[in-house]
Amino acid sequence: MKTTLPTSSETITFIGGGNMASALIKGLIGGGFSPDQILVIEPSDQARTRLSQDFSIHCIEDPHSDSAWQKSPLFVWAIKPQQMKEVCESLAPRCSSALHLSVAAGISSSSLSKWLRTERVVRAMPNTPALIGLGQTGLFARPSVSQIEREQVERLIQGTGQCIWLADETLLDAVTAISGSGPAYVFYFLEALSQVGIELGLSPVDSKQLAIGTFFGASQLALQSQEALSTLRERVTSKGGTTEAALLHMQKCNIAEGFKESVKRAQEKALELGNNYGK
Repeated sequence: MKTTLPTSSETITFIGGGNMASALIKGLIGGGFSPDQILVIEPSDQARTRLSQDFSIHCIEDPHSDSAWQKSPLFVWAIKPQQMKEVCESLAPRCSSALHLSVAAGISSSSLSKWLRTERVVRAMPNTPALIGLGQTGLFARPSVSQIEREQVERLIQGTGQCIWLADETLLDAVTAISGSGPAYVFYFLEALSQVGIELGLSPVDSKQLAIGTFFGASQLALQSQEALSTLRERVTSKGGTTEAALLHMQKCNIAEGFKESVKRAQEKALELGNNYGK
């Protein structure tokens, strides 16, 4: 059976027009969906202008000034966790019959279901490489979401990269910590690697190229290899060599354990957001 998004006569409505909304919209249009069938409700003048210029889509500031969005079969909630309850409850009377996809960190599907007055809720945790079609997204659907609706959500996400479905919703907090926040860890590491290159005498341009190129190349090698990550690491680490010297110092500094504890803090923060703003 062919997977389809809402038909050409139907509109997908985005509540919020930030980076994640932009990534999804770019993927939709790149996949052949008409800009005329995408509507964004966004209070920021600057964001509405950017979206209109980038994608030629219709944006509105106040949902009470335009009723077109109320007929949408699919709503994508792309606002901050702190805003979710208030906005959901204010719009629910006019969109409870639709399918809802939330990209807000921490807010549980049970809370969304209660606020939106429907069980047809899917949660997603994407990441910023979705902006260039290389994102990683974790998905969880409530039991009332049909297989066809799951396929619709999956096709929407396909334009932004890869996705995985989770049977246990609590694992979305782990996805948040690993891939949702993960790009910042990579940039943090790249900053440090590039900076030390400068300290060792390389120019800023050359050091940045070497840092990013090395990370990209190693990631591609890991992606294409069937071997364990530990095996790939060991193959670079000659006994008594330069790599071993660096890794031994990292082990002495307990970098791996410190890093893992840092990632767990992100998972705990996602749980905290749900507890604070999901009631």
